[in-house]
Amino acid sequence: MTELLFLKDSYLKKFDAKVVKVQGSIAYLDKTAFYPRGGGQPCDTGELIQNGRSNRVLEVFWEEGDVAHRLEQPISDGAEISGQIDWGLRYAHMRHHTAVHILSGVMFRDYSAPITGGQIYPDRARVDFDVDEVGDERVREIESKCNQIVDEGRAVTARMVPRSVALEMPELVRTKTGRKLIEQLPQVRLVEIEGFDVQTDGGTHVVNTREVGHIKIKGVENKGKHNKRFELVLPPSGESV
Repeated sequence: MTELLFLKDSYLKKFDAKVVKVQGSIAYLDKTAFYPRGGGQPCDTGELIQNGRSNRVLEVFWEEGDVAHRLEQPISDGAEISGQIDWGLRYAHMRHHTAVHILSGVMFRDYSAPITGGQIYPDRARVDFDVDEVGDERVREIESKCNQIVDEGRAVTARMVPRSVALEMPELVRTKTGRKLIEQLPQVRLVEIEGFDVQTDGGTHVVNTREVGHIKIKGVENKGKHNKRFELVLPPSGESV
């Protein structure tokens, strides 16, 4: 299986690897820093460099337990390459992903609202919650609580724990399928915002909440009696708005 470098270091921009399998325009590497789409987070893009020649990585996804890289041009099996991710895109995903955890942490802690869905984009994110009607005053209250966590500069860390440990932490289950997923994994990755929130997660994050920047809840859409869709936006590069 591919060694997942992004799980150890979300800030890793370049890496060396070997092509271990090729199927048409799809290449499989012995290790990768490219995040494959999943869990509401889009994939990374970038390039593989072989003998000074660049080959664009157009799409990255899971394929039977391995990470598949769809390339612009064919590549040779066994080739030694250097990989480089599009850092601007990766960092945008990291900031929005951590912002989603902050929002969902506030919603779970203060309003007992589990997540029913979500999606991250380079310029925004949306999260659906099982919650009753949310008025403008409550939205501003939630936004203020989120930005308090941002301003406190809390550390964001990741660790792996055995399934048995994760199952003893009921606060990890934020979705209807959450417990079933934990039960299927021998090891569970936890992402923790220091002193505030911990969730199961396989994505990339910033290491300090200040990097997120000021969270703006742009709107709340009614998607059903107990389903409200929050859309949030962030300023460029973590600057306040």
